[in-house]
Amino acid sequence: MDKEQLTVKERFLLRFSEVAGQLEDNGRFCCRWEDLWPCLGDAQGTTPFDAHYVYHTAWAARVLARTRPANHIDISSSLYFVSIASAFVPITFYDYRPAPLTLSNLRCKRADLTNLFFADASVTSLSCMHVVEHIGLERYGDPFDPRGDVTAMKELERVLAPGGQLLFVVPVGGCAKIQYNAHRIYTYSSILGTFDTLRLEEFALITDRGEFIAHASEAQAQAQGYGCGCFLFRKTESN
Repeated sequence: MDKEQLTVKERFLLRFSEVAGQLEDNGRFCCRWEDLWPCLGDAQGTTPFDAHYVYHTAWAARVLARTRPANHIDISSSLYFVSIASAFVPITFYDYRPAPLTLSNLRCKRADLTNLFFADASVTSLSCMHVVEHIGLERYGDPFDPRGDVTAMKELERVLAPGGQLLFVVPVGGCAKIQYNAHRIYTYSSILGTFDTLRLEEFALITDRGEFIAHASEAQAQAQGYGCGCFLFRKTESN
């Protein structure tokens, strides 16, 4: 058969069969058919990535690098975030499903975001990112609770100390909706209205097109269908 008529996979296998013997002969690698692992979709012009999870964790790490808290508590955010940010800030990570990570400067424990055991106004640096939108929808084994997200947000607000910072990330868009049982999408104003004792210091946005806007507006958030809103809140000293 003409090589030009072969599929990509067939050409790949043919090329492999032609050179396999040579690779084994030179002794550098063992090259066996049973170890064949074709990766046929990675030859792209740019490296693909999940914009929500690359940008929001990068945003949060930069906030911690800038504010340098003595200690930081994270509730159920990305393991990539806590494992990397703990290189320069001591972090305690809490999750409904504890993660058995073993890294210096990082402790992992169990907690229920809807019933945190921290005392009122006791946490000075706190994050909860791409988490609350799932609470109460049973996706991760948590109990069904349509208002579980509000309970969780109020718990974050309760434990934050006066002067403390909260890094909070959820999906945002022009229409508030539940896409059961995956997640909720919030409006910008609904997040500010729920955290009514906190002051917004910074708002960043990842758009539907995967663009990162470091200082975004409510109008830009409202223009999204499933954007990612990154809110940096501060609890005023009077609270």
